[in-house]
Amino acid sequence: MKIFMTGGTGFVGTSLSKRLISEGHAITVLTQALVGTELNMPGLSYLMGNPTMPGKWQEAVQDHDAIINLAGASIFSRWTPEHKKILLSSRIDTTRNLVEALPGSARRITFFSTSAVGYYGFHGDEELSESSPPGDDFLARLAYDWEQEALRAEEKGARVVITRFGIVLGKHGGALGQMIPLFNYFLGGPLGSGRQWFSWVHMHDLAEAFVFLLNRADLSGAVNLCSPNPLRNRDLGKAIGRVLHRPSFLPAPGFMIRLILGEFGDVLLKGQRVLPRRLLEAGFRFRYPDIDAALEEIIRA
Repeated sequence: MKIFMTGGTGFVGTSLSKRLISEGHAITVLTQALVGTELNMPGLSYLMGNPTMPGKWQEAVQDHDAIINLAGASIFSRWTPEHKKILLSSRIDTTRNLVEALPGSARRITFFSTSAVGYYGFHGDEELSESSPPGDDFLARLAYDWEQEALRAEEKGARVVITRFGIVLGKHGGALGQMIPLFNYFLGGPLGSGRQWFSWVHMHDLAEAFVFLLNRADLSGAVNLCSPNPLRNRDLGKAIGRVLHRPSFLPAPGFMIRLILGEFGDVLLKGQRVLPRRLLEAGFRFRYPDIDAALEEIIRA
């Protein structure tokens, strides 16, 4: 297939592009600037354009069989009013422009649009699946509005798959890229009480899930991309400590996290317990369903 991708130069997009190209697909990555660190592979090309703005780049969209929309500014920072506007624009405007770029009849096109398990809000120990309702905090409302923009592609006949990511764990970046240095300096440990749930997915399984869903024309709608075994934050710290042979008992006080990160601190201190029910029911098999094996592969390999 010919696949059009936004966010393709990032942590997830780079790994996903490699996997899809290995399947024989051709990828066009929309990017605002080339910085010299992009992949150089047969089957991968770059198109200049700003996805948050309508432009000539939209003409290329209809020549593709699938769209993978990964674009979105990072949520991992203090949510000032200005940053909230960036979070909204990078997701909502990009998705709206992609949908508008689809041909009037898009029945042959699959439209993948990223979302996040933050869609569900905070529910303590309750298990959450794709049928659970959205939350009412800022991140949940952002995810809901993001998904609604993507679902407009159904009006043009496209198959829409909403991929709700857990925290993606992989080499050379992401959440682990920020956590491992702390453990190496003997500063690792739980955040706040450590009782909050952490829904995660190994990069390998995330990429395989995209390949799986791309080939399953019968599947559409929301799909949770996370391990079937979420764990509490304190248990994540212990697992990282075991792999690195470092202690994991130094807690980061909740009041300090909130003081530094403001509203975003609640995302780290509350979390959600999300299960990939639709993937499991469809027969998808996770290679790394458990955190210890996942961390061993990422950190030790």
